[in-house]
Amino acid sequence: MRMKSKLNLGKLNRRQFIKKVGVAGIYVSSIGLLNSCTKKEKSPKMPNVIFLLTDDQRWDSLGCMGNPIAKTPNIDRLASNGVIFDNNFVTTSICASSRASIFSGQYMRRHKIQDFSTDFSPSALAQTYPIIMRDAGYRIGFIGKWGVGNNLPEKEFDYFKGFPGQGQYFHEENGKQVHLTNIMGRQAIEFLDGCSKNKPFCLSISFKAPHVQDEDPRQFLYDPIHKELFKDITIPIPKMADPKYFNALPEFLKKSEGRERWKILFNTPEKYQEMVKGYYRLIYGVDEVAKKIIDELNKLKLDSNTIIILSSDNGFFLGERGLSHKWFMYEESIRTPLIIYDPRFPENLRGKRMKEMTLNINIAPTILDLIGLDIPTTMQGNSLRELMYGKKEQWRQDFFYEHLFEHPLIPKSEGVRTERWKYIRYIDQKPVYEELYDLKNDPYEERNIVKIKYNKEILDSLHKRWSEFREILQ
Repeated sequence: MRMKSKLNLGKLNRRQFIKKVGVAGIYVSSIGLLNSCTKKEKSPKMPNVIFLLTDDQRWDSLGCMGNPIAKTPNIDRLASNGVIFDNNFVTTSICASSRASIFSGQYMRRHKIQDFSTDFSPSALAQTYPIIMRDAGYRIGFIGKWGVGNNLPEKEFDYFKGFPGQGQYFHEENGKQVHLTNIMGRQAIEFLDGCSKNKPFCLSISFKAPHVQDEDPRQFLYDPIHKELFKDITIPIPKMADPKYFNALPEFLKKSEGRERWKILFNTPEKYQEMVKGYYRLIYGVDEVAKKIIDELNKLKLDSNTIIILSSDNGFFLGERGLSHKWFMYEESIRTPLIIYDPRFPENLRGKRMKEMTLNINIAPTILDLIGLDIPTTMQGNSLRELMYGKKEQWRQDFFYEHLFEHPLIPKSEGVRTERWKYIRYIDQKPVYEELYDLKNDPYEERNIVKIKYNKEILDSLHKRWSEFREILQ
């Protein structure tokens, strides 16, 4: 259904890399709520971009992704007028590394940001999508969790309201406690009000929501005005939360940080209900900010030339396998939402769902391609524009996963995911611990079939692919 014009709410060069690895497709969510310009309006050559990035939001936590409980009407409306990527993944499931990949379009192996203290070098920052856009004449803004190192690049932006680390959910203003998501929404309006129709803009908004507040026993600190949401609903316990799946884990995962965090969030039925409802309430807060931004775009008559994208830095276990948070290569941890809206989309793209595997490293090149800028050869991801428009006959068949963060309770892992198979390799275990899942016949990853003899040919093939990826992704 068409909406009205007002919204209601390195080492290998690019060609060598594509030939060797296959197209690394990920298209950033541009939320399409706007119609094409009317005949009387002339669309500027360079469209505006708003990129909404959530924190720890798994792919199935939106209404448009089939969640019957989550309330995300505004994001769902954007999705119904944009392109939805049903199989979007991160190449490293931890915030600093994933955010660096989103900014740079690079695997962690290339950008080398695998901890919370490493900053972009000046030359690396210059090759991120916001700075490239600034150099092309864009007014650029950043709001929220920067997430890459400790030094904020505020001097590089025209408008910067970022913070290092995790930040706090509540801030005192005039004697009242104000929720961070609302503050960020207000800052977004302030940025938009400072824009001119004569100069294109790019605004990146990096929400803290729905991340936990680590030091607070309540964990998911939502705005109190949302406390009645889901009050009379009982959240179903996921299939994979059955204790038998935890008991099947190797000992090093049973003792991992994922299990320690599970004890804080989900170790009683009462806690489980309150925590998951808090998670959904935080997401609803983001949805409300999306509406405010859309309304402001309409008010300022910027709606007909503004691309909107939504994604997340990684997924989140909600008790599956007796775990919490992310880090590991299971679907709940690595799969994230991706929606793209572009007011220039023809009718046949509005509400389109893409089944191809897409990645966080494709967000930066997609943004640049959509606005007509060249994609630097430093970027290992590929634009999703041609994929969306049906001009790509072939797309990636697999991708490489890596998690090398140094932590005594987070085992390092690497792996390969294809459309059917998932190979996981815990590289610091002695001997190396491997897992193999047939996603076609076992979509919940219940049965590790790595030791079944008739799978040896598949295992050997995936092991070879893992080895190739490690060599070519530097």
